[in-house]
Amino acid sequence: MNTEHKSNTPTVIRDLWQTPKALFDRLNLDFNFDCDVAASDQNHLCDSYLTEDINATTEWARWGKVNWCNPPYSNITPWVSKAAEQHKQGKTVVMLIPSDTSVKWFKEAYESCNEVRFISGRISFINADTQKPVNGNNKGSVIFIWRAHCKSHCVTLVDRSEFE
Repeated sequence: MNTEHKSNTPTVIRDLWQTPKALFDRLNLDFNFDCDVAASDQNHLCDSYLTEDINATTEWARWGKVNWCNPPYSNITPWVSKAAEQHKQGKTVVMLIPSDTSVKWFKEAYESCNEVRFISGRISFINADTQKPVNGNNKGSVIFIWRAHCKSHCVTLVDRSEFE
């Protein structure tokens, strides 16, 4: 079984989508993010952010205690593993990824996080160059939360309209 998400989006833009600002802002109210750990100069949502040039999957520890992560969907596994590792070190990580229960990384995320928020409806991600929403997302989305120093596990369903 293949463990990575497959996409019909052209490779050149596949990993450059930005989280819708309203969704990010709503979560930021709850978490007060220190750093966007999977970003580019065009799509970052925090003043402090890590790009591929900084090797975001290996250097999170010094960038704050509460991190936002909308990882490249072409290779989600290392990001989930890193979030679980950071959680064990007392960090909080909030991650937006496709709701695809058929892949290995989904099970790893589910088993290692404290909270899961399935989003009802499909998110229109933002083209980082034009800052316009793009329809056509073919999967639902889920927010995985690794809360520092928390051992409970909670699963909820939130409506997309809560973030619009």
